[in-house]
Amino acid sequence: MSATTETSATVTGSGGRSRFTRGWRIVAALGVTQTIGYGVLYYAFSVFLAPMTRDLRAGGTQVATALTLAVLTTALCAPLVGRWLDAHGGRALMTAGSVIGTLAVLAWSQVDNLTQLYGVFVAIGVASAMVLYEPAFAVIVAWFDGPVHGPARANALLALTIVAGFASSIFLPLSGLLVEHYGWRQALVLLGLGYGVLAIPLHALVLTRRTRHTATAVKSEARAEVVRAAVRAKPFWLLVAAFTAHGGAVAVIAVLLVTYLVHLGHQPVFAATIAGLLGILSVTGRLVTTGLRRRWPAAPVAAAVFALQGVGALLFPLVGASVPGAVGCVLLFGIGFGVGTITLPHLLAERYGTAAYATLSGRIALFSVADKAAAPLGAVALAQAAGYGWVLTAVAAACGLAAFALLAYHRVSFRQSSKQTVSAEPDQEPLS
Repeated sequence: MSATTETSATVTGSGGRSRFTRGWRIVAALGVTQTIGYGVLYYAFSVFLAPMTRDLRAGGTQVATALTLAVLTTALCAPLVGRWLDAHGGRALMTAGSVIGTLAVLAWSQVDNLTQLYGVFVAIGVASAMVLYEPAFAVIVAWFDGPVHGPARANALLALTIVAGFASSIFLPLSGLLVEHYGWRQALVLLGLGYGVLAIPLHALVLTRRTRHTATAVKSEARAEVVRAAVRAKPFWLLVAAFTAHGGAVAVIAVLLVTYLVHLGHQPVFAATIAGLLGILSVTGRLVTTGLRRRWPAAPVAAAVFALQGVGALLFPLVGASVPGAVGCVLLFGIGFGVGTITLPHLLAERYGTAAYATLSGRIALFSVADKAAAPLGAVALAQAAGYGWVLTAVAAACGLAAFALLAYHRVSFRQSSKQTVSAEPDQEPLS
């Protein structure tokens, strides 16, 4: 019996069904923990910004710097977290991260000055690196490993991001209601306890100690060689360029869209409402992209979406002052809002396998997450110095760079796969 036949038998047999069912239980658990994790550790901050600024007697920029500090801390921790995940799996790491996140949010409720606030958000940054998308993706990729499980892996990642995509829609209004009824400090206590009650047991009891199910565990030396070979080659750095540029562009629009719409003359309520479409569009874009990947390679599909986003950004200063123009530009940009999130795991697992996935993902996150933190600050400075038109031009250029890098990645990958196919064929007589 061939290796492929044996694998297929394993998948379709009772053990395969059991593993498949357990995998979707893990996806369901992570769907809950990612939704509440992003809601409490990230999105809720915007609701608490105004009351914290007032009570701490600090400037809005000084308080907002705390979130930037958390995101940068997450980026710095990403490579170390990736190495741990590849070596040990996700259960211990994500359980510990849940505990740190819970304690950090409870400590956040008690801060009296900026120094304490910044210290708390360093801890939140560490916890985020341990519990949010990157480790969750690594757990799923490691569970659904091998080419046989490729479709299941894609569906699992899509399901996770669809569920977690509603984190802002749930936790922004929920946090607002809690602040209104209990004040911001008590609201944080309730959110922190709620996160701990759900996330800690789900990570501890549902995840496995090691999420890889290959016949033999990959040795650390072999994993390190995969990583060394990857970072010495051009395709890896094309992925870094693509997803760093795109992540920064998305972060700028996420932070400045409401302000920019008001700057164009729209009412604040309209601006906030249309900005809320981004969450819905991110889910739509992920569904469309996953469907298109069944017919075309993932990199060109994502490149086309990124290019559409660039067009939307370029059109904004030209037509965004009208209601139809603003809606159209948001639709163009929003359709790719969550595409990078599900495309990168697919490309990494497709090219490098699952053995060193988390390590490579962590190295890319060091750049992409740091850019997500820094790009909005640079955009604000650029808007003040030269105007929002230049900001939108920079966003369009970043989307164009991301699209170009993915197309270059696809060309390099196609050439390499073609060479491997030719070298694997037996010698033939040249055609006359």
